[in-house]
Amino acid sequence: MAKTKLLIVTHEMSPFLELTKISEITRQLPQAMQEKGFEIRILMPKFGNINERRNRLHEVIRLSGMNIIIDDNDNPLIIKVASIPAARMQVYFLDNEEYFQRKQVFTDASGKFFDDNDERTIFFCKGALETVKKLGWAPDIVHCHGWMSALVPAYIKTTYKNDPTFKNSKVVYSIYEDCFEEKLNANFSKKAVMANMTEDDTKAFLASDCNSMHIGAVTHSDAVVLADENLNKDVLKFVKDSNKPTLAFNLTENFENFYNFYEEISNDELVSLA
Repeated sequence: MAKTKLLIVTHEMSPFLELTKISEITRQLPQAMQEKGFEIRILMPKFGNINERRNRLHEVIRLSGMNIIIDDNDNPLIIKVASIPAARMQVYFLDNEEYFQRKQVFTDASGKFFDDNDERTIFFCKGALETVKKLGWAPDIVHCHGWMSALVPAYIKTTYKNDPTFKNSKVVYSIYEDCFEEKLNANFSKKAVMANMTEDDTKAFLASDCNSMHIGAVTHSDAVVLADENLNKDVLKFVKDSNKPTLAFNLTENFENFYNFYEEISNDELVSLA
């Protein structure tokens, strides 16, 4: 039987970038699934504070050279890769000089939220999907972790819904309480619109705040993971009302609950496990 192909999309992962518990989950979960026979790919941004030499990143020439269009501007996409020897896993990093070559992640040295975090998010989500297409690797499951990956479900279910790479993919979104208190650019939902989409497809993101990022992602996902105990009540209500398969936040030994959840989703046996 063919291996289940699992794509992890995240803005942080240990040991490369450790901001919140997301970095530990995205490090341990894919290895646990690989040990259960899954085929894994991991994508994350190449933030400027990720040490390329220490982590042995190198550019993948055959994947680089694409341009990601945001607000009618072309933005070059550079792809780098690093390996985790202990797990035999490769991590692909999306880089762009304007968006990611700075030493801070989401706020500047004085703690101010970057004005272009909206475009950085769009770039990352668009670039992630284009990179997977160029890899020629069709994932059975796409698991998005955290708010910076929130547009991926929307894109897969609209622009990429008939694309051979993603048309059979099931999308899972993990909601974490570690988010941002500011707002993204007021035009975020408009800028996020891609080909074969309308503003109606991104209307859930209109408020440009943390909760709308989660709600927008859940709107277009096939299943949801509640990755923290203390999540916003409005977000939790939206998840409950959506009637989508939901996995509770508790972790079991060797991520057995995630394995079962993935298997049920990929077999179309969508039953809520909350």
